[in-house]
Amino acid sequence: MITRRLLLTTALAAALPLTAQADEPTKVVATFSVLGDMVDAIGGDAIELTSLVGPDGDSHVYSPSPQDAKAVSEADVLIINGLEFEGWLERLTEAASFDGKLVVATDGIQPITFDGHDDHAEDKHDGHVHDHAEQKHDDHGQDDHAHGADKHDDHAGHDDHDDHAGHNHGAFDPHAWLSPTLAATYVDNITAGLAQAAPESAASFYENRAAYVAELETLNDEITAMMAALPADRRTLVTSHDAFQYFARDYGLTFLAPQGLSTESEASAKDVATLIEFMRAKGIAAVFVESIADSRLLEQIADETGASVGGKLYPGALSDMDGPASTYLDMMRHNATMIAGALGS
Repeated sequence: MITRRLLLTTALAAALPLTAQADEPTKVVATFSVLGDMVDAIGGDAIELTSLVGPDGDSHVYSPSPQDAKAVSEADVLIINGLEFEGWLERLTEAASFDGKLVVATDGIQPITFDGHDDHAEDKHDGHVHDHAEQKHDDHGQDDHAHGADKHDDHAGHDDHDDHAGHNHGAFDPHAWLSPTLAATYVDNITAGLAQAAPESAASFYENRAAYVAELETLNDEITAMMAALPADRRTLVTSHDAFQYFARDYGLTFLAPQGLSTESEASAKDVATLIEFMRAKGIAAVFVESIADSRLLEQIADETGASVGGKLYPGALSDMDGPASTYLDMMRHNATMIAGALGS
């Protein structure tokens, strides 16, 4: 005889797997640590996050592992930078047979283009080098989330680029996360993507978004104040590879680099000699090594020009938890503090 208790027990047993499944976090994969930190800030406990390229990892030379393919194959959401930053992505998603939701964090951002710029932020005409450190360029119409920072595009529209300009990233600079104002667009895209994948947690995602955007606004105000205090003749610096043009545009600086957009590229002897000559002529006194790049070339340039090594910047990967750049916000504050200290001294 079937009793009421037996019916109730059977009903509860049948419901348990559904409840457990409903409570499982959404599986999310982010392509690299900076993006992963933003995703974690928005998703919180509602997601299970995997970042493919971890702290101190170089996304330019990343090679996916079988474990990475497995994580992507099981993901509900894959969040990428876009702008051709992840050159290995198509091969990975095909190998993993990924069929989840793809979120491109840079959707809606008008990127800095490299349609004919060289790697040193100066034009080359008939062998003459022209300084663009103080030249103002039109912005790219990116007004959303801007908080009063001047826009500069020190690399758009240059003529006669050499053969390795662009370096495997196509026509666009993919390093848009190095602008806190554009990071707000990243966060908007991440939030919308997660909310579509897990609508039951959408309210939490948007609450986290509001708090994070407020932190980005505070960060931008802090960096704006630091950079505004720099003298007009000390606003140019040298880094290992060409990653900081969005930061330069936001805060009125000029970044030069012996390498192009990718750390895979090799600076030619001619490029290095031109850069050294330019630094001597303009009295550029600060170079910065990068967390993801070999420091030997920058140290050589510093030796030959008498420039000081201003410290280590983090352009495309977080540090480990014990380092100075364990979150995106910490990374940006660290970079700005190092730059302000070296150029302002």
